[in-house]
Amino acid sequence: MTNPRSKPLTVRQVCDELSISPSTFYDWRTKRKAPKCITLPNGSLRVRPTDLERWLDARQDAA
Repeated sequence: MTNPRSKPLTVRQVCDELSISPSTFYDWRTKRKAPKCITLPNGSLRVRPTDLERWLDARQDAA
């Protein structure tokens, strides 16, 4: 999926990766169900690829 050494992803990139809309991402964030985010000084959000991978791994089905 993503390279752990790559630069942080934008919300749009995360949404594209997960095939969700930005409104879904922000809804998850409000409910504290989204991956960890970094807030830049201008208010933009970024997600480290490693945090996205950890978040996905935590949601993996055992089946």
